[in-house]
This record gives sequence, structure tokens and C-alpha cells, in this order.
Amino acid sequence: MATNRPHPHEDARPPQRRAWWRLGVLVLLLGAVACIVLRRHRRASLPHGAPSFARAFEVAAPVQRVAAFHEGPDALRRLQPPGSGATFHRVDPLGEGSVTEFTMGRWPLAIRWRAVHRDVTPGLGFTDVQVAGPMQEWVHRHEYRALDRGRTNVSDRIWYRHPDGPRGVATRLVFNPITLGLLFRYRAHATRCAVQAGQ
Repeated sequence: MATNRPHPHEDARPPQRRAWWRLGVLVLLLGAVACIVLRRHRRASLPHGAPSFARAFEVAAPVQRVAAFHEGPDALRRLQPPGSGATFHRVDPLGEGSVTEFTMGRWPLAIRWRAVHRDVTPGLGFTDVQVAGPMQEWVHRHEYRALDRGRTNVSDRIWYRHPDGPRGVATRLVFNPITLGLLFRYRAHATRCAVQAGQ
């Protein structure tokens, strides 16, 4: 008489046990994904302590228009002061891990800079981190926040450290609260001209 014996390659476990086993595998996979996401978030988090430089300004334009300008492909070019001599070698569309490479100034004082974007949240802001350049550390957080009556607050916070030795003397002449204040004052002006005109 024939008997219904399971095939050697078939799962002989009861259906309920198989369901629990699959659920356990799913939980482990979700846990692994969560760990990867959390590690990436920690790497991209902002430095501890107060920023080295901070500046905020208001724009008489809705946050959607301000975000579209600052997240656009020509934003950094349009935010450079006249005569800065900036030359752009690579400008990726803004996104997590996108890269911007440019040179500031002219020979023999030209400064090459490579930045990677982190914590990109469209419509809210992003962080650019120097991965190659003159500074020992440079982390710049750029954010925009909707206010009432169709206005927008734009804020910039920068954490930076100068290198040691003669190179640090040179970077202190170029990157300091006075020069950064002038730069971001111009950027506020350029932003207002662009978005309040509806460009």
C-alpha cells in the first residue's frame, strides 16, 4: 500500500512552524536594514557643539520657490560673488552622495574643493561636507523654513577646523567670520534677487 511520505527535498515542518520561521527571517532582514540606515545617519550627523559660523535671513517668497532655487543645478554658480574666479569641474544633481568639485580664485592662490552632499531632504535642506580641500574639517548645513505670509527663513551653519602649520595661517586669512559674513551676505542678496523676482 502506498503511503504519502514527504519528498526528501520538501519542507516536512508543519505549516505553522514554517510561518514562524519565515517571520523570523523577515525580522532579521529588517533589523539588518535598520542597522545600515542608522549607521549612515550617524556618519552624516552634524558635529557636536556650536557651529563655527551661523547666519540666517528672510526672503519674501514661499519656501517652495526658495528650495527650488537652492536645489537647482546653477545655484552654487549664482551664489558666487562677482570676481570670485570660481571654476566648476563637476556639479551633480543634488541628492544623497552627490558631488561638487570646483576651484576658487586664480593661480597662484587657486583653491581646489570637493564636497559631498549628505542628509538631503528636498524642500527642507541639505549638508555639504568637504572631502578634499584646504580645511581640516568643513561641514555646512543649509536649511529653509516656511514662515507666515509666504516668507521663508534661510539658515546656514558651518562647523570648520583649520589645519596646522603654514597652511592653517593661509586658511585663516580666507575662511574666518569676517570673510564668511561677507560671502553669506552676498548670498542672501543673490537669493532675494532670484526668488523674489520669480526667476
